[in-house]
Amino acid sequence: MDPVATARQRALGKLTARERIALLLDENSFVELDVFARHRATGFGLEHRRPDTDGVVTGWGTVDGRRVCVYAHDPRIFGGALGEVFAAKIHKIMDLAESMGVPIIGFNDGGGARIQEGVNALAGFGGIFMRNVRASGVVPQISVVLGACAGGAVYSPALTDFVFAVRGAAKMFITGPDVVTAVTGEKITPDQLGGAEIHATRTGVVAFLAEDEADCLEDVRYLLSFLPSNNQEEAPPNACADPADRSCDALLDLVPVEPNRAYDVRDVIAEIVDDGEYLEVHARWAGNIVCALSRLGGQVVGIVANQPSVFAGVLDIDAAEKAARFVRTCDAFNIPLVTLVDVPGFLPGSGQEHAGIIRRGAKLLYAYCDASVPRIQVILRKAYGGAYIVMDSKSIGVDLSFAWPSNEVAVMGADAAANIIFRKEIAAASNPKTRRAELVGEYTDRLMTPYVAAERGLVDDVIDPRSTRSVLIRSLEMLRTKRRALPDRKHGNVPL
Repeated sequence: MDPVATARQRALGKLTARERIALLLDENSFVELDVFARHRATGFGLEHRRPDTDGVVTGWGTVDGRRVCVYAHDPRIFGGALGEVFAAKIHKIMDLAESMGVPIIGFNDGGGARIQEGVNALAGFGGIFMRNVRASGVVPQISVVLGACAGGAVYSPALTDFVFAVRGAAKMFITGPDVVTAVTGEKITPDQLGGAEIHATRTGVVAFLAEDEADCLEDVRYLLSFLPSNNQEEAPPNACADPADRSCDALLDLVPVEPNRAYDVRDVIAEIVDDGEYLEVHARWAGNIVCALSRLGGQVVGIVANQPSVFAGVLDIDAAEKAARFVRTCDAFNIPLVTLVDVPGFLPGSGQEHAGIIRRGAKLLYAYCDASVPRIQVILRKAYGGAYIVMDSKSIGVDLSFAWPSNEVAVMGADAAANIIFRKEIAAASNPKTRRAELVGEYTDRLMTPYVAAERGLVDDVIDPRSTRSVLIRSLEMLRTKRRALPDRKHGNVPL
């Protein structure tokens, strides 16, 4: 290996491909394949440069004793650019992962297609994309972006289940800054165009953002602890010392009774789950909804929760797409879903409507309706309008729905409803303000208590907030043997 190239990698604060793999896998567990593979291309000077591995390290090993397959671009060789043999090695390890039923983890740090190999390089990318799609929902696929990932190369991470990136190092874009400037005249830096921060906060491409490679790979190991090896297995359970019947007394203070007061739903999640531990997915994107992997009674669950501290927890385009993707992922890998509801509705405005809130918001509705894993809804405080339906309500197939005594389920808030229903009566009253307050109270008492929904079977039980953890654990245990016969069809047509 060229020591100059290695020194250049070190100067950038980066590890080598094999060092990255060693940091991820259990000690001495890596078995490398195709060490002596070399390209067969001729011309443009390549015939005189035929290094072993051809720029990508592939093989298998274990993480916490569980098998995984890995590949890692080596930017010291041809800048990590993909050629025919390079791609063939990745094809082989992806095929092996699928046949073995184990996760596949790819380290991305390369310059896209190898220009000297022309169409052969492009075909190599196509083979990777086809395998990404074939393995989708079969084995977990994780992309770790630790450097450049440009052009066609970006589509493989986009097709995988989870994307990790290191701040300041990862760069992902279809066309680079120079091309953007030449075509549009816009001057922009690589980080501004497609840095890790941009994709973690604005585009939603990056699910997990890390400060350095060591933290990033530790996060990958932690994520794997929540995932099954394939879609025929259950996620690995953990021994749990946190009592299943623990009273969650703090919930009484965490969630204000007043429907318009903000709070952080992550505090609610931490109070309910085992030992307060959870892994939030897309934590920096679409903050008005929280998606997290955690455990209840030692069993892995996926949690979807409205976040009242961000935009009052309304659903918008990004929140709907974020949650829909998470629900689909959990359903693909047999992870039960718990939905914590405190939603005032969908975000109104022409911007949302013109950007496709109908079509894109329908993705979340579709994801829940299509999910066959155990599903439990807990209405914490309010659930208004179409957003209530979309947040895994009884009418779209949730297995069990629970509500806290303070919750409100209605078409809209009492104030807005009274203004519409009793507009003429309020206007004609001698004291409109007093009459309006009376009518708001009447509407609330008649239509907005949890017992109205419970009376009609749309809520299975009204529970003490302090018993939320024990109710969820008992319910998940009961639903563990849930089976659903799906209709005979090729596939549904999700609103993309």
